[in-house]
Amino acid sequence: MVGKSTYFVLTKVFHRGGTSLPGTLAMKIDPNVLQTMANQYNVILVTGTNGKTLTTTLITRVLREKYTDVITNHSGSNMLQGITGTMLSAKVKDRTQKPLLVLEVDEANVEEVSRQLKPKAFVLTNIFRDQLDRYGEIYTTYEKILRGIRLVPEATLFVNADSPIFMRGDLPNPRVNFGFNHVPAKGDERAPHNTDGILSPTDNSILSYHFRTFANQGDYFSKTDDFKRPTLDYAVTKLNQLTPKFSNFDLDGETYQIEIGGMYNIYNALAAYTVGRTLGVSKTQIHHAFESNEQIFGRQEQIQVKDKAVTIVLIKNPVGANQVLEMMKTDPDPKSVMVLLNANYADGIDTSWIWDAEFEDLKDMNVQALATGGERYKDVYVRLKMSGFGDHPFYPSMKQVVGAIEKMPTKNVYVMATYTAMLQLREQLAQRGYLKNHQMGE
Repeated sequence: MVGKSTYFVLTKVFHRGGTSLPGTLAMKIDPNVLQTMANQYNVILVTGTNGKTLTTTLITRVLREKYTDVITNHSGSNMLQGITGTMLSAKVKDRTQKPLLVLEVDEANVEEVSRQLKPKAFVLTNIFRDQLDRYGEIYTTYEKILRGIRLVPEATLFVNADSPIFMRGDLPNPRVNFGFNHVPAKGDERAPHNTDGILSPTDNSILSYHFRTFANQGDYFSKTDDFKRPTLDYAVTKLNQLTPKFSNFDLDGETYQIEIGGMYNIYNALAAYTVGRTLGVSKTQIHHAFESNEQIFGRQEQIQVKDKAVTIVLIKNPVGANQVLEMMKTDPDPKSVMVLLNANYADGIDTSWIWDAEFEDLKDMNVQALATGGERYKDVYVRLKMSGFGDHPFYPSMKQVVGAIEKMPTKNVYVMATYTAMLQLREQLAQRGYLKNHQMGE
């Protein structure tokens, strides 16, 4: 097959990792190449606007505790060509049983991937307003996902039931619901006025909450009829300690820890726990999987730059940026912050979302120095200036950004970056020797 030959040439001859190019070539010759390979795998598809990469990684780690062959698109190449390349390059150890294929899938590709691969399960993380130029509003995004799910009504849905939008669609699929039950129900709370996705699927009335975790997520109910959050099959039952470097929490009454900060990342761990427990992975095995301290590419990745501990955090929409800011609040130490904004296709061309992110919160975080950069540095410079920081340094060139990081006055430096800005920064860090054995995403 031409795809396998291309993969061999890229990896063995030119010493480059490659999933997208072999996949692209294979799809040109056979547009249904995924369908041809589909019966070789049991496919679990992970999708949503935020958390796909970490959720996919954690699910893979958890399932590898029990199953010999668990394959994933670890490079984060989550569109058709990358998924095809992942399958072409897969190395199966045990030929007596079908390997599990855990795939992160871009929302707009769910329908075609589902048509060709017929997944056994879907994992739905969340849907927030994201890349309006590509997806449209949240209900449009969800409809793209629904079109894929409807093709496989027998597939199991692992659903973040704290997200009310996932209660829409009247799907016949078996469901496993996960969410947070970490505080007693408090009564009638409303989400902030600019929160998306707070309409009841039964009559489009505005939902109330017994409690919210963040954005539109929580224990919701309707005051106009009997609609409410469904019973949870698996739940976060306690938050013990949240720091920028780790999160300690209880799942169904037992304590777990992941080596990454932020409440939003606990949702990702909960999704992995839910899939693992449903597929027979023991709690002891899940503990072991979570204890791995391997960093996730571009997701709260910490890199030593001279005497600076630089934490790179991906941001791409208001909810995600706000949760990163909440994570940073758990660090009381002096810090410097660099905000990098690009507006390429993979970032989302529309940068207006930065005005809905609560950058004003940085004023209360012991920030000793702040700077902005990236291809759209002018946009983010104005946004940060309007949030109360006034005039501050800005760096159009990524080479300048690395130099500025080296000179920042604090040991802790946080870099909030959109996707392609993160890739460009990592490339510069690699060139200067700060990244070892570095792997660029596709």
